[in-house]
Amino acid sequence: MMINKRLIGTVKESKKYIVGNVAFQFASLFANIGLMWALADFMSGLYNESYTQADLPRTLIITISALIIKAICSYGSSRMSWLSGKSVKITLRKLIYEKLLKLGSSYNEKLKTSEVVQVAVEGIDQLESYFGSYLPQFFYAMLAPLTLFIVMSFINFPSAIVLLVCVPLIPISIAAVQTWAKKLLSKYWDQYTGLGDTFLENLQGLTTLKIYKADEAKHKKMNEEAEKFRKITMRVLTMQLNSISIMDLVAYGGAALGIIMAVSQFSKGRVDLAGCLLIIFLSADYFIPMRLLGSFFHIAMNGMAASDKIFRLIDMPVPEEKGEMIGDDCSVKVENLSFSYDESREILHDINMSFPKGSFTAVVGMSGCGKSTLAGLLMGRNKNYTGNITVGGIELSQLKESSLMENFTYISHQSYLFKGTVRQNLLMGKPNAKDEELINVLKRVRLWDFLNSEQGLDTLLSERGSNLSGGQRQRLALARAILHDSPVYIFDEATSNIDADSENDIMAEIYKIAKEKTVIMISHRLLNAVAADNIYVMESGRLAEEGKHAQLVEHDGVYRKLWDKQRELEAYVEEK
Repeated sequence: MMINKRLIGTVKESKKYIVGNVAFQFASLFANIGLMWALADFMSGLYNESYTQADLPRTLIITISALIIKAICSYGSSRMSWLSGKSVKITLRKLIYEKLLKLGSSYNEKLKTSEVVQVAVEGIDQLESYFGSYLPQFFYAMLAPLTLFIVMSFINFPSAIVLLVCVPLIPISIAAVQTWAKKLLSKYWDQYTGLGDTFLENLQGLTTLKIYKADEAKHKKMNEEAEKFRKITMRVLTMQLNSISIMDLVAYGGAALGIIMAVSQFSKGRVDLAGCLLIIFLSADYFIPMRLLGSFFHIAMNGMAASDKIFRLIDMPVPEEKGEMIGDDCSVKVENLSFSYDESREILHDINMSFPKGSFTAVVGMSGCGKSTLAGLLMGRNKNYTGNITVGGIELSQLKESSLMENFTYISHQSYLFKGTVRQNLLMGKPNAKDEELINVLKRVRLWDFLNSEQGLDTLLSERGSNLSGGQRQRLALARAILHDSPVYIFDEATSNIDADSENDIMAEIYKIAKEKTVIMISHRLLNAVAADNIYVMESGRLAEEGKHAQLVEHDGVYRKLWDKQRELEAYVEEK
């Protein structure tokens, strides 16, 4: 019942903690039997006036010893549960992380980030309870009634057999709702991850929604999804409450039947008073283990639903790891390249471009023309393209991803900065860099003066570097990229949405890098592309024109029209 052999086999370390948990509970059961025996003997002796003062020390010793043992076992059981849950978290989260690394930078083509987060956090928390509570209780619940039956059969066999027969009614009632519950919890998790995805998207785009006054529509849609989730949550709770009520009825009814049987046997003289009292005291222990197992059943069902999603992620086919490495030739060539995120709309149409080693090439065009999609393809984040992308004559799909990451550096307009210190973020670019080298690169991007007025390299950054201005974030991202020192740099709108001074400083550094490295600059601002060795102009996912700035301006085409519009707009802004 609810035993997933693959799941248990995956978290092998937890087995010893589960065994330890069961052993502590079993020891506590024997201590409780001893305690109940001492209490029954004491009460029987008082009633029959056979209990003497000489018997008191024995009763006290047994009682105190049993209570100490039960306390130790309770602590030990809790400790085993904690250790089991800890091993589950470490093992499964490590497996998920390693799987994402194997899937590579294109993992989000196959699954949503929000689903990964929810499964890795709450899903594994559910499995922590499954291993720490349900599995130990499952094995203990199988052993405890049999142990009590053996003990009670020496006292009064008919009472023992009646209690034993009633025990299986609890798992039968659990099994009765299992099939329906499994389907319901599967729907619950689907709606939960869907709601989480919507919430994350709306939260990340909240500012944009406010600007375009689209927040009310998104709010309405999210309310609808939340209402669906509320309804299925209430269905889950209703199922849980109903099944708990049934189990309580069986457990307390069975205990009552055992008590009635014991009293009946006592009235017929088939068991003495001490034996009758002991059966009464222990009759509840027949059902408590199985009753607790029933309460953990819903935890187990949630754990099973979560494990299905975890194994679906872990079982995702990994792209075949290619062994080709990038050599000295880092020239990039794109031939007959087409790409679409889905079959309904093609984003790039038959693109042909060349980025020679050591060249400074700009790819320009209006927003939505496919520039950033091209950058994503060059970085290997999107795989399902047609045509060819080669680096040094080697097809991109044949390259080892680690080699691509080592030789290509990507800087976007929202490069990610991690919570921590400036030093920690910079060392990602060059782990063995000394402080002097870090300071020099910060001076190069004109950020050191500001940081030096704070805590220098130990200046703390908030999540995404939100305690820095947009220009400062980009300067720090550029400093990290310079430290990476790769042969190829791709700048994807790296100067968008920052102040003019920061843009000028960043562009000055891009020009310096272009003298030594291969630079591919994606930009909608044509002024930044003037110094490029070659400019590719994109329009609606197609390559419209190519050439140097002067040539393209002379030709009355797409570039010339964009250039004239941008110059007019800049002149208007300057006048204002």
